[in-house]
Amino acid sequence: MRKTVITAICLFISLVITGNYIHAESSLPESGRSYIVDDQKTKTGDADEMTAEVASNSESLTLLFMGDIMGHTGQIRSALQPDKTTYDYTSCFDYIRTYISSANLAIANLEVTLAGPPYTGYPRFSSPDSLAAACKDAGIDVLVTANNHSVDRGKNGIERTIKTLDKLSILHTGTFLSYSDKKKKSPLVIEKNGFRIALINYTEETNGIPVPAPYHVNIIRKDRLKADIAEAKKNNPDVVILFLHWGIEKQNEPNTEQLALTDICFNAGADIIIGSHPHVLQKSIWENQSGKNRFVAYSLGNFIANQKAPKTDGGQMIQLTLTKDNGITTVSKADYMLTWIYAPEINSQKKFYILPCKDYENRPDFFASPEYYNRMKNYIEESRKLLDTRNENVEEIK
Repeated sequence: MRKTVITAICLFISLVITGNYIHAESSLPESGRSYIVDDQKTKTGDADEMTAEVASNSESLTLLFMGDIMGHTGQIRSALQPDKTTYDYTSCFDYIRTYISSANLAIANLEVTLAGPPYTGYPRFSSPDSLAAACKDAGIDVLVTANNHSVDRGKNGIERTIKTLDKLSILHTGTFLSYSDKKKKSPLVIEKNGFRIALINYTEETNGIPVPAPYHVNIIRKDRLKADIAEAKKNNPDVVILFLHWGIEKQNEPNTEQLALTDICFNAGADIIIGSHPHVLQKSIWENQSGKNRFVAYSLGNFIANQKAPKTDGGQMIQLTLTKDNGITTVSKADYMLTWIYAPEINSQKKFYILPCKDYENRPDFFASPEYYNRMKNYIEESRKLLDTRNENVEEIK
């Protein structure tokens, strides 16, 4: 008996020390499901500038937000392997994964369905499951799925996307198997490093395609958003984050609806708003005054895509540092990093890579031809001209 008790005590101490303990969820409201994100990401490369500030403070958390992960036909062809049956997107993230993995929590917009074959690009997206697997391999923890392409492949697209992400153990929110499923799983409550984060994802539209019963896609309505924010607050989160698919495509300025909805959401209790859909960059504003601490990025642009329109060949990653002091959580730092989609033809095959602009803007020798380098330099120049003049208290990581 004594040996059994001693063994049990030793096991308990070991679990506490290693952090491998079971988190009780019984105290959570019925509307929220809590997930603990482990901290087993591989910290590689030279991403110190993104992590050094929080290394000495256990009461800090770094959040990284990425824009639209698309799946155009050219990307599908590029990912097809020599066996002509399998697909691999891993290399797309080769030059950016160190920055993604250095964040405590990385969140991106998955703007495709995972409906299975036939795989198609615009206008009805269905990408191979390996795209999501590559996102996870790169260090992305959460994918939001409510966007104008959520219903591209009908019932099967909604359901199979959800089940595939579950199978890959990728957290997600925005689309659900039913309304009752949404009530159980939204907001997505994530616990990480002593912080509790509530994440809500909505889209303005689904390109006019009705959401088939019994499935549910979060469609932006002011009353619904306010109700979901109030519901999220019941989970006692440190911050409430909204990821909103909104605005007008190819427009660098947020429209009046975005501005008005931002005020409504902040007044309802949201702390951070991240925008997607325009496929180009829009400004970010960080308010950090006495009694008012909140952040909005109106559009992150494209993270990976194959669009031809001007300014759609890149995006920005937003990094926010959360700090908890005497039980009060605030955004203590807000930065952005420009990214560019490098798509050279190698051995007669087009490839896609996400480049951190600051690491390659002075490396013309890296590129397959001066044309690619000049395109990236032009993108950097135009992006900085926009964000340096329109951002408020949000500076570039260089």
